[in-house]
Amino acid sequence: MTVLIAGGGIGGLTLALSLHQIGVPAKVFESVSELKPLGVGINVLPHAVRELIELGLHDRLDAHAVRTRELAYFSKHGKPIWSEPRGIEAGYKWPQFSIHRGTLQQILLDAAIERLGPENILTSHHLTGWSETENGVRAEFIDKATGKSKGAHEGALLIAADGIHSAVREKLYPGEGPPIWNGRILWRGITESDAFLSGRTMIMAGHEILKFVCYPISKQADSADKFKINWVAERHMPPTYQWRREDYNRTARLEEFLPWFKDWKFDWLDVPGLIERCPHAYEYPLVDRDPVAQWTFGRVTLMGDAAHPMYPIGSNGASQAILDARVITREILAHGATNAALVAYEAERRPATTDLVMLNRRNGPEQVMQMIEERAPDGYDVVTDVLSLPELEDIAANYKRVAGFQVEGLNAKPPIVQITQATPRAAS
Repeated sequence: MTVLIAGGGIGGLTLALSLHQIGVPAKVFESVSELKPLGVGINVLPHAVRELIELGLHDRLDAHAVRTRELAYFSKHGKPIWSEPRGIEAGYKWPQFSIHRGTLQQILLDAAIERLGPENILTSHHLTGWSETENGVRAEFIDKATGKSKGAHEGALLIAADGIHSAVREKLYPGEGPPIWNGRILWRGITESDAFLSGRTMIMAGHEILKFVCYPISKQADSADKFKINWVAERHMPPTYQWRREDYNRTARLEEFLPWFKDWKFDWLDVPGLIERCPHAYEYPLVDRDPVAQWTFGRVTLMGDAAHPMYPIGSNGASQAILDARVITREILAHGATNAALVAYEAERRPATTDLVMLNRRNGPEQVMQMIEERAPDGYDVVTDVLSLPELEDIAANYKRVAGFQVEGLNAKPPIVQITQATPRAAS
């Protein structure tokens, strides 16, 4: 019955915890030698937060995350376009959390070690291949740092949660090539700074060519009265720009992008000041992959960024991986650790995430900023002189529908995994 999970990120660890919850043993295999709380900030949307709460993680999340209160869009001049409440303030039964990605991963890792045992969370295990056996699958691993064999493990299923550079996906689709770059670069960092607007607001300013996003990810930073503000500066680069394709997590040089934001000093936020005070920023290309026609091959399937890498638009990457994990668990509960469970999982999740990948390529709900830029590049007095209220409301509502977190629908639905007294569960 053991399920083998390649990848110890947010999706893989959520799956391990979910399988443990229904009494199905799991082993997690991670390529790196040590899982460290790396990265920058992310948002976890209410439909995914609900599932993490079902795993008993509410208090740990609430202690380390910020409950996002609202999402607000602004023009490049800092003029308001649209704002909407988020999480509890929007009427959901569950909050939206803004949190450091590494902190979320550490919460999941700590819980997985506690519940599954450290012997089931294996680092320095890079998947090199697999074969199906009479009753399951046999996966082979190496230590990627040394090239030495780490042996083979057998299980009922193999789930690829190994990210956008998935070793499993590469073997299933050997001709696919590298992720697709759309010409945009993201510079990301965390700065200790004063609170802005409500103190729990996520803002997006600018347009498709030049954009700035920021939100708090801590209730209070190390310095008194300061907060950790996660920010993302983005620019669509000219065709002559030579992207360093080998670097997906490069240390950023502020002088390369700060000049584009030097005049973005709004009465509610000093954008260049926030960038300048950042001790260490990173550069990322904005990449995804084309959706594929099949995730499941026998007793192997893809999930998370291995299945549907998408642009970080609409705060959906981590949330969709969490939903994948819970649907896989539900189907294993219904069908056992079989190919039938994986087929049922894919039938639900592949069409939904395909729609989301394509909508994110069209800028998702952020398209309102580009519409404003095209209609009123020199500014405006009242946004409804440029974009009607029905247009604004329709864009926001459509994204919630595609991403699966409409308030009324989500509140009325039960959790993805239904735990009953009859459900076999391993002891915590």
